[in-house]
Amino acid sequence: MRGNHLFQKLKKEWRFVAIALAAATISFILGMLMPGNQQGSGNPATAAMQVQNLNQSLTVNPLVKKVGDNQTAFNLDRTIEELLTVLESKEKLLTFVPPEQFQGTTVFEGKVKDSEKVIALTVDDGPWPETTEQMLDIFKQNDVKATFFWLGQSIENSPDIARRVVAEGHAIGNHTWHHWYDPMDAATAANEIDRTAKLIYETTGVKTTFFRPPGGVLNNGLAKYAKEQNYAVVMWSVTSADTDPRAQPSAFVNNVLKGAKPGAIVLMHDGGGDRYRTIKALPEMIAGLKKQGYRFVTVPELLEMQGESAA
Repeated sequence: MRGNHLFQKLKKEWRFVAIALAAATISFILGMLMPGNQQGSGNPATAAMQVQNLNQSLTVNPLVKKVGDNQTAFNLDRTIEELLTVLESKEKLLTFVPPEQFQGTTVFEGKVKDSEKVIALTVDDGPWPETTEQMLDIFKQNDVKATFFWLGQSIENSPDIARRVVAEGHAIGNHTWHHWYDPMDAATAANEIDRTAKLIYETTGVKTTFFRPPGGVLNNGLAKYAKEQNYAVVMWSVTSADTDPRAQPSAFVNNVLKGAKPGAIVLMHDGGGDRYRTIKALPEMIAGLKKQGYRFVTVPELLEMQGESAA
């Protein structure tokens, strides 16, 4: 009787060991995925492979197989499989890569059918205190997803706002660190883009190969470097002209509504200064585009649509 009692006790303790192993696995992998983690590569794909390896170790280990009953091992397998599904989904949501035909090219608009009334709102120079948050509130109220092209120095100043942009499902692009227009050598251009890409990832977990050159300048070395790294260099086909210091918000609205067409990419700004006029114009702009029958997509979604229609 005493021997049986001891066996049952050991059996129960091993069940806790198995559960602890599963919990440790989940904790380890989530830690690996945290931006800025200095242990390992921090690559979700690598982390997922490590989970699979550990899962295999757990399921073939005879001690784990003897924990309680076969149901325990099955539950461990199912838990880790569910974790892998979550990791894969998260990686997809936080990775913005253009279809292959757009990598290393310059894009001004999406080539879609006239019947596909889609339009992409893009926002430059943030994240910016107050302005970006107000813009996010308007987008959420209107069920709009946009594409934000970020400056490294702006992310450094407003990391929490950057995380909110990502959490609310918007797409992200690289807009350099300093917003310089002047010609620069290859090393400077690389630093402007790579340094920003690194901070985007460390702050939000996002990896992106969408790039917009400051001021739309294509011949100062930045676009050349971006293309060499297989970025899609994203310009625009419609501008709100919201950087014009003399224009009223109504002019921004008119510029966009008159220039809108299927596949258009619209330029606006949330940073680089006081953008209260853009905020004032945005609700009317969205309402006007909806009235014309447009639905809103991100730049990655727009290029995916074009790629699919061309296939």
